[in-house]
Amino acid sequence: MDHAREDGEARDGRRLRGARRRAEIIDATLAVVTRDGAAGVTHRTVAKQAGIATSLSTYYFSTLDDLLVAALTSVADEYTTRIREILDGPGDKLAGLAQLIAESAGPGRERALAERELTTLAARRPALRPVARRWRENIAELAASLTEDPQSIDALVAASDGLCTAILLDNAPANPHHLRAVLERAIGS
Repeated sequence: MDHAREDGEARDGRRLRGARRRAEIIDATLAVVTRDGAAGVTHRTVAKQAGIATSLSTYYFSTLDDLLVAALTSVADEYTTRIREILDGPGDKLAGLAQLIAESAGPGRERALAERELTTLAARRPALRPVARRWRENIAELAASLTEDPQSIDALVAASDGLCTAILLDNAPANPHHLRAVLERAIGS
């Protein structure tokens, strides 16, 4: 094996380990947000949650805003993927959205709670705002696939936000059929 190939493989291995470490730190950040709220996030608390030295957390994310943006981006990317699947897939788009929202009461609760907490924090931390807006932009795109009426689009976005918040506050199972009916009423179809 030549040295250039060995160097390339070593770099790829380091890059892969670095990506894994970043993901572990992001997951630890989301766990801290879920447990303690956004106010509980420090490089120290995240490092402790991840089982690493604080210096590693600051190596990968030099500022707290960098860390919070990465955590929110992680959740926003998942939601964007799911909404894209609903948009591009066959079937009832409102039912798909209702199912996604309903997951906030079940297996998706922790990530939904962290997303909601970080999105609210964006009102005070401008660095989070572009990522925080993605949920609303994605829902607006879905709504625009169903209607051209700007007020109906805004109503569906507001209803989706409100339903997510209510589900997180109630901490009880959500009925996707009921959620779909509310979404349908909001969009006026």
